Amino acid sequence: MAIPASADPARTKSIPQLNFFVTIIGFLDTHLLIPVMALYAASLEAGVGIVGLIIGLYSVTNTLANILGGRLVDRFGHKAPLIGGLVGDAIAMFGYTLCQLPWHLALVRVFHGSSGGLVGPATMSVAALYSTEQHRGRGMAFYGMAIAIATLLGYGGGGIIAARLGYQYVFYIGGLLLIMAVVLAILMPREPDRLMMRLPTGDGFRKIIELLSKKHLRLAYWSIFAQYFAFGGIVTLLPLYVETLEMTAFHVGMLLATFSVMFIIVQLPAGRLSDRIGRVKPAALGLLLAAASVVTLPLSGNFTVMAGIMASYGVGFGLLFPSISALVADTSSMEEYGQATGIFHALITVGVSVGAPVMGWVAHFLGSQTSLSLSGAPLLVALVLAALAVFRGEKK
Repeated sequence: MAIPASADPARTKSIPQLNFFVTIIGFLDTHLLIPVMALYAASLEAGVGIVGLIIGLYSVTNTLANILGGRLVDRFGHKAPLIGGLVGDAIAMFGYTLCQLPWHLALVRVFHGSSGGLVGPATMSVAALYSTEQHRGRGMAFYGMAIAIATLLGYGGGGIIAARLGYQYVFYIGGLLLIMAVVLAILMPREPDRLMMRLPTGDGFRKIIELLSKKHLRLAYWSIFAQYFAFGGIVTLLPLYVETLEMTAFHVGMLLATFSVMFIIVQLPAGRLSDRIGRVKPAALGLLLAAASVVTLPLSGNFTVMAGIMASYGVGFGLLFPSISALVADTSSMEEYGQATGIFHALITVGVSVGAPVMGWVAHFLGSQTSLSLSGAPLLVALVLAALAVFRGEKK
């Protein structure tokens, strides 16, 4: 699908760049909070169970909001939902500073998850809409790089800011950055063609079923769920396993940073590769590397070897993400981009929010080492699907 014919070339040329920075900031706020939210909830005298509930509320509301947000993008275009989501995220970040009791924090988390669910489908739809089919892999690679940069900066920055300046500054800095993102989003033009393709109000559930039934979308959706399920298991169990090796949180941070850096570096060449040879083969190779890395990660017990495995995991994820996100755009029509990308982002949230507690529960019975390897099981299922697609000679 080409860039909208009615769009002004002079203005559309800058949209991918604007979207790149908006995506970084739009995902940065969530990742800034991951290292500090449990501690902040505990500082408001929330018990362990309430802390878990407060953290989980974001995932539940964000999953539903991603699907609804995708629907809004299809009906009204990307600009209004994107601005609304960013404004809501900024309000939520400043709202965190006003919390005095755990239930205050719970309400803000629900609001934050709801507004954040508008950002993912809108930004991914922009990335798909303003990249030509011949270069869509490259376009989605830049989108994946933006998410990876947000992850790397957020995980490191949230903890550092909280440790040196306090929790309030995490929220203030995140809120101010989101205001900057709102300004950038306002500079984006609306897409006239999309406004002429509003879908009937009552076909939302039918459209979801239709998208889930498409062969290539099934591969993309299962792959992204499996990848983030595994990642949820890693961020939960890796600190526990590293502790048994008498290493520290510093080593955990270095291992995750190694993964993130490789994820960023590989995206662009992987996207270009998928433009040349199709989406399925790079996705299959990425799944193979990711699955092998997760399964073998806890087998060495040596930090240097584990860092190499995490680098391999980053390469696998870097090969996978632009390929399957381009596959979503290739398989969907222009008027479906919002809904298709909304489901994609919902599965990212579901993958982490299911993978973390499930693998934590498994570790209670089997230990952190074995459970860490088992986190890669869904990746093996996705690998089988991709291998079958390669065997059938599919390229799209």
